[in-house]
Amino acid sequence: MSETSHRGDSVAPPRWNRFGILFAAVWMVFLGGPLIEGWNHRDELRGWAGILATLGFSTLYLHTFYRVQQRRRMTSTEPTLLWAAFTLAGLTALAGVMIISVGPTGLAAAPYLAVTAVTMLPTVAGGVFTLIFAASVEIVSASAGWGNYSGLSLGVCAAAFATWGVMSLIRRNFTMLHEREEQERRAVMEERARMARDLHDILGHSLTVITVKAELANRLLDIDINRARSELDDLERLSRDALADVRSAVDGFRTISLPMEIARAREALRAAGIEDRTPNSTEMVPGHLRELFAWTIREGVTNVVRHSAATQCTITVDANSVEVTDNGVASGRTTTGNGLTGLRERAASAGARVIITSPSPQGFSLQVLDQETT
Repeated sequence: MSETSHRGDSVAPPRWNRFGILFAAVWMVFLGGPLIEGWNHRDELRGWAGILATLGFSTLYLHTFYRVQQRRRMTSTEPTLLWAAFTLAGLTALAGVMIISVGPTGLAAAPYLAVTAVTMLPTVAGGVFTLIFAASVEIVSASAGWGNYSGLSLGVCAAAFATWGVMSLIRRNFTMLHEREEQERRAVMEERARMARDLHDILGHSLTVITVKAELANRLLDIDINRARSELDDLERLSRDALADVRSAVDGFRTISLPMEIARAREALRAAGIEDRTPNSTEMVPGHLRELFAWTIREGVTNVVRHSAATQCTITVDANSVEVTDNGVASGRTTTGNGLTGLRERAASAGARVIITSPSPQGFSLQVLDQETT
């Protein structure tokens, strides 16, 4: 993976890229001294060596600054030690050429080296490098007799300390940014999963009933044309209801009515030729469980119509539980699947649990039980 690859889909703001590099470039004005000194000796080899070394030092410094910030912003990772070692070695070599070529003005590169070390290395390593380099500057200045530059080591330490504070703040901001982006991506994924679950539950139930109605209407065409027309009218109504449910799910309005689901279940079971036993009242169900119980009835009845080969289905509702039981074939009936997975997720979020059993001598039972009242 490249150093600038991102863990997600976000892209670094181009404006920040431009102004970030411009901000760093402004401070390169302090390298004007070595350039001027080199230009003053342009008739000598050392003058051009100083100019080229200064330009190379500036270019490598700005490139490193840009790459390090881009890496942190895009991947929230630190530079590798190998990269830092090669960069610092290159900058140190160029700074050495500057000092040899243009004399004490070449020491202007010292703060930039300390800043690069603090930027690329871990805190302790960067601090140690800065102290060693500051001591080296002091030794070089004293041994060469450059008394006016003997205090530069203090400036090196001050620049490194200030950069460390700024970089700590930037790292913290980048970490917070990536955490927020991760939370946003997680929220999007959860919403996609919610949409897929709702659409599966809505369409699975509706299309099952529509299929049963269509089969019944087809059989009645040659037997009872009026009854067939009635079933076709029901097909049209069911199709419109399914479309309305899908639109509601897409819009985010997921609430469904418990009494309406019982009525729909009764209609679906009768269309499939299954005797239904359903409750006449749901007033005892508390408000926070009504939607969950409605989804349970929808999922349970859909499975009965699709898979059970049952002749009877009973829906039982009380204040803390709902159960859909049939007398069909229990063997081969699955306890997994998208519908049941979605139902378990809904139950868990409501503080309930899903219980699936196979009553003897035959049959299948789907129950959702509120754990807070048990």
